[in-house]
Amino acid sequence: MEGVGERLARKCEQLDIPLLGIAPAERWESLPFHPWVPPEFRPRGIYPEARSVVVIGLPVELPVLETTPSIYYHELYNTVNRLLDDSAYRIATMLSELGWPSIFVPRDGYGSLDVLKDRPTAFFSHRHAAYLAGLGTFGVNNMLLTPRYGPRVRFTSILTTAQLPYDQIMEGDVCVRCMRCVRSCPARALEEGSYPETLTKKDRCTTYNLNLAEDHISPCGVCIKVCPVGEDREQYGRKDARMYDDPERFAEHHRAWEHVRAYSGRPGKNYDRGSDEVA
Repeated sequence: MEGVGERLARKCEQLDIPLLGIAPAERWESLPFHPWVPPEFRPRGIYPEARSVVVIGLPVELPVLETTPSIYYHELYNTVNRLLDDSAYRIATMLSELGWPSIFVPRDGYGSLDVLKDRPTAFFSHRHAAYLAGLGTFGVNNMLLTPRYGPRVRFTSILTTAQLPYDQIMEGDVCVRCMRCVRSCPARALEEGSYPETLTKKDRCTTYNLNLAEDHISPCGVCIKVCPVGEDREQYGRKDARMYDDPERFAEHHRAWEHVRAYSGRPGKNYDRGSDEVA
């Protein structure tokens, strides 16, 4: 089985996938915190033969995310999603060809934002899979935070019959609980003090993103933009997350973001926190 693990790692390297984690299917049964994933949403509730869950992650480039809401971030989000699905399919196919039948789970499990608003749950949670595969811990914004990219990562999973070498669940807490995500949420979907399940108003988040979708500039992404966690902040020269609140000190950045936004949503439409139009 060591050879299969090596082939998997090499495949991810060939596909330029920087984040790879593996968890045993049994790990979903341990109930690490509450509320936990119901049985029908666990790997064997979808693929009863599953023995391992392979989780891959691709980063969301911070300088593009900073323009949100914009057509620029909208296109980046769609690109990352396509690459995730394509890569997961290719990994599952490789494992199956090696003699270990496998299937990939698409990065989203719902038909549209309208559907999600009425039934705010997908059939499988990649965030919980990434947590169990040792890739990060949950933050106040209810997203999975990784040391390398903070919450600026998209995940997808492969369910396989192969018994692969597993990664340990990450110890400690990546989130620093600065509450910037709570204060910055334009939809007021986050409430301070209910960590780790902070996102208690999913309908507000979805309604806000529906408004953005009408202008082809969804998703929102503000809560992952302002998060100070992640080595990518230093990589892009964004160590000070207060830059988003200081248009005078960071005037060049704010002008660049405003330029991109001006060529996407409806002219004059207010997407700021507290707007009656999006609240």
